[in-house]
Amino acid sequence: MAPLLQGFTALDFAAVGPAARATRILADWGMRVIKVAPVVAAGVDPGEPAFHTYGAGRGLEKIRVDLKAAAGRGVIHRLAREADVLIESYRPGVAARLGIGWEELHALNPRLVYCSTSGYGQQGPSSQWAGHDLNYLAVGGYLGCSGRDADGRPAMPGATVADSAGGGMHAAAAILAALLGRTASGNGAYLDVAVADGVLNLMSLYIDEYLATGMETRPGNALLTGRFACYGVYTAADGRHLAVGAIEPRFFQNLCRLLDLEQYAGAQYDPGRQDELRGTLQQRFLTRSRDAWVELLAGADTCVAPVLGIAEVAADPHLRERHSFIKARHPEHGEFEQLAPILAGAERDQPVHELAPAGSTDTGAVLGTMGFSAEEIGQLLRVGSVQ
Repeated sequence: MAPLLQGFTALDFAAVGPAARATRILADWGMRVIKVAPVVAAGVDPGEPAFHTYGAGRGLEKIRVDLKAAAGRGVIHRLAREADVLIESYRPGVAARLGIGWEELHALNPRLVYCSTSGYGQQGPSSQWAGHDLNYLAVGGYLGCSGRDADGRPAMPGATVADSAGGGMHAAAAILAALLGRTASGNGAYLDVAVADGVLNLMSLYIDEYLATGMETRPGNALLTGRFACYGVYTAADGRHLAVGAIEPRFFQNLCRLLDLEQYAGAQYDPGRQDELRGTLQQRFLTRSRDAWVELLAGADTCVAPVLGIAEVAADPHLRERHSFIKARHPEHGEFEQLAPILAGAERDQPVHELAPAGSTDTGAVLGTMGFSAEEIGQLLRVGSVQ
């Protein structure tokens, strides 16, 4: 089967963060992604992310362009005429000042889907705030609803949820929707992807409940934030942990039966017995190791799963059978594994991904495929407008 997005081309002006996550998804679905980086002076560290991040550049092409030079901006204008998508993550207003903003490029290519990713959106009182994943989780209510650490503070999240889902997946979905809309209208679109907006979408169950009823979800006062013992994390005899998500009565009844605690099956949602039930469950789980409980419970319709560390995830036989990891080779670091194109619709069975040497680019080849002559490419390289 041909890659789902074969034939589409994106220009990506972001090295890290939500935009880079979005184009990682799009490239895994077959879109041609051209990473546009700034030129660097001789001897200057370009400050690139670690070699293994963002799929280690798998399936991406890279060029360096001097956006401060008229010739460099001209390169981007020509590329934008041929591209389907452009994604950038500058502070609001910067792309326009550089001469590569939506208005200018839309005039050159009315079919262009132009995606601006930012923390808080292109307008609004917070639009110029600097931020990272933790900040967007904070303002979207995610941290406020999360469990507390030993000092009573919201616990640090274990993943960059805002960048990945609130930003990267948000941007990828919006881009695909705009491309689909373009097939009917013939016109591109401008997409203002705010990571904080994406977090609001993730928190919609709680936000909508508050807006409709006035009930504010907090840690420990709702089913999904730990109010009931049937939904929580427990410690096993070996100090490792189990996630219990037995929300439905039949799953909880199965759990109680296998734990020899059937007398508690009717107390699942009894508000006056949750401390007792939680303590009893914890004491029972302390009688066996995590993996012993998993062997007994996981396949028995109890909604129990092991809490795995990253090393355990990488060795998990279920994930191995599903071809969740592929091989890559770096010219200096040698062979290593990386996460395969994991989202549905992407091809997981891949040949060994051969990484380019650090600092290398594909500028000449990319420009050649986009209509630049050998003479034009040579002149641009000589004057330093591209590298």
